[in-house]
Amino acid sequence: MIRPARVADVPALREIERAAGEPFREIGLDVVADEEPPPAAVLAAYVVAGRAWVAERSAGTGPVGYLIADLVDGCAHVEQVSVLPSQRGRRIGEGLVEHLAGWARDRGLPALTLTTYRDVPWNGPHWVRLGFRELIAPGPGLRAIREHEAARGLDVWPRLAMRRELAGS
Repeated sequence: MIRPARVADVPALREIERAAGEPFREIGLDVVADEEPPPAAVLAAYVVAGRAWVAERSAGTGPVGYLIADLVDGCAHVEQVSVLPSQRGRRIGEGLVEHLAGWARDRGLPALTLTTYRDVPWNGPHWVRLGFRELIAPGPGLRAIREHEAARGLDVWPRLAMRRELAGS
């Protein structure tokens, strides 16, 4: 079940983010595992702006995954999507992305974008399976995001910007 996030969900979102980072440690990406989740005030701002959603296994059981989105270069941008490791393989993240795709279509946006690790199996290859393609010439907003990621030390493995066109937009 996917629903709009509530401010009361913010502490759970931060815990989901911490847990979702741990598998990166197993492949040598401690920089990701050690990164602090977005501050509560930042997550609350996404909630208030109507650009944060959570997935629950069933109504009222609490979030097991979440997605926050921005508008970047005229597209809906997946700023973060995270799922509890114990819930992997259940297509929860995919459901959140499809929810965002519907939200974007309703607003006449042409595409979804994101940045990710190219070679991490649950990143780059996963996004390709969901219809995303590498952007060779990202717009200024995505370039700024990539520059910020590099400044945070996230470029220890190859990263890329990706885009998925939305039919009917």
